[in-house]
Amino acid sequence: MRLCLVAGARPNFVKVAPIIRALEARQHNDWFLVHTGQHYDPQLSDVFFTELGLPAPDVCLNVGSGSHAEQTARVMLGLEPVLRERRPDVVVVVGDVNSTLAAALVAAKLGIRLAHIEAGLRSGDRTMPEEINRMVTDALADVLFTTSRDAHDHLAREGITADKIHFVGNVMVDALLTHRAAAQQRSILSTLGLRGVDGAPVPYAVLTLHRPSNVDDPDVLTQLMDAVEQVSRRLPVIFAVHPRTRDRLGPMITERIRMLPPLGYLDFLALTSSAALILTDSGGLQEEATVLGVPCLTLRDNTERPVTIAHGTNTLVGTSASAIVAAVDRVLGEPTRAASARPELWDGRAAERIVDVLVPQ
Repeated sequence: MRLCLVAGARPNFVKVAPIIRALEARQHNDWFLVHTGQHYDPQLSDVFFTELGLPAPDVCLNVGSGSHAEQTARVMLGLEPVLRERRPDVVVVVGDVNSTLAAALVAAKLGIRLAHIEAGLRSGDRTMPEEINRMVTDALADVLFTTSRDAHDHLAREGITADKIHFVGNVMVDALLTHRAAAQQRSILSTLGLRGVDGAPVPYAVLTLHRPSNVDDPDVLTQLMDAVEQVSRRLPVIFAVHPRTRDRLGPMITERIRMLPPLGYLDFLALTSSAALILTDSGGLQEEATVLGVPCLTLRDNTERPVTIAHGTNTLVGTSASAIVAAVDRVLGEPTRAASARPELWDGRAAERIVDVLVPQ
């Protein structure tokens, strides 16, 4: 059973790492890794391979940036000859980025079985490019691995038969639990002055923004940054800025908000683990906050991960400055809460279950 693992963006690297570890534990060596190059900045790519212990990719497509159509087309053009030459039995894709969709289309057109990890996530918002990627990939997939029970309902409504669906848990959680101890040894909190004289973390918030609906609309971005500036008067806000977001901030940048370049996996995990609050529009960070037990305010009107609201510390707050500030006031005014129980099967063994299906013993 020859597997082709496809990864192209920062969250993809985090998700394929546990799969590779599980394959190695099974002593299954007939697989190869394709890096599409959708994320190519060293801080969004190389550092993840190093810190997650990923092997060098067997194939690099180097597609680079561009519109959604350009990226998808370049991945398809680059991947097709690779699959024709190497002839895998299964193409394994993760998440919902353009590389995921492109690989799914190529595999389907070549008649190669397709497995999708993180299948069935739906926000209900088709203006999100990721939503289209999810729906098309799931429609083409032969094997669908889900992170939560609600995904099964979405897939059933879209005509996916139950025999294709496997509830396995969350590989993002696998990665977090594997690397959490190493992250706690990082010095980033001390470097940023986020430890008190007793060595304990001082209260601070972590911010990420990258969704086009948030950063490409000047009115929405102005609202968001106005809220963040108000929050920064109460506690330090550490903003790990995605390159495309920085390009759009311009005069909205203030000295009160501590802006950092994209961080490696371990430094960012160290930062989020000790935060008093997370402000984000990221789906993956909603999941990580749930496992870490850190209050998370999601700066969107919807989420494809409702399990993080039902089982975690996540709250949808939208993009209104007044609503965000009110939500921050409410969270910071609450007594410290113990982390709630993790969602079902978020136990660090999702990759093992996936490999059990792909490469049965």
